[in-house]
Amino acid sequence: MEELSDMNAIYLYRAARLFYKWRIPILPGLLKGIIFIIYNSIIPPACSIGRDSRFAHGGIGVVLHPRCRIQERVLIGQNVTIGGTFGSEVPEIGSDVWIGPGARILGGIRIGNNVVIGANAVVTKDVPDNSVVAGVPARILRKLEPGAVDVRAGKIRDLN
Repeated sequence: MEELSDMNAIYLYRAARLFYKWRIPILPGLLKGIIFIIYNSIIPPACSIGRDSRFAHGGIGVVLHPRCRIQERVLIGQNVTIGGTFGSEVPEIGSDVWIGPGARILGGIRIGNNVVIGANAVVTKDVPDNSVVAGVPARILRKLEPGAVDVRAGKIRDLN
């Protein structure tokens, strides 16, 4: 049996997403509401989150735009916002991405693969593959070797 400390909003999101795709009424919205009550997060079933992606610390305070696209093996820290701006464009997040706590990813931008986004960074421009970005506004701090970000193992190689 799963312990309370193992609870994560990703499980409720996955169930809501399944009901959403099957066009089962009421249940996706009900699960979205439960996520909001338990985790103080807005994780719409319409957004797409790839396999092996997860939320750090259960997903507390996460806000995702309903049309954002998140690929595989992405770790989303607590209090992260991935949202659109006043226009209709929303972010797309690549695979093997580590998003630090409090980060804001805004607008019609693309975050590449194998990327680390620092805590409290505000990202408003595209981020190329194999990069570490941080700051307000976010800037590239360094390049990474391909495959350096390993979300499943919970570590980043080549980062001191």
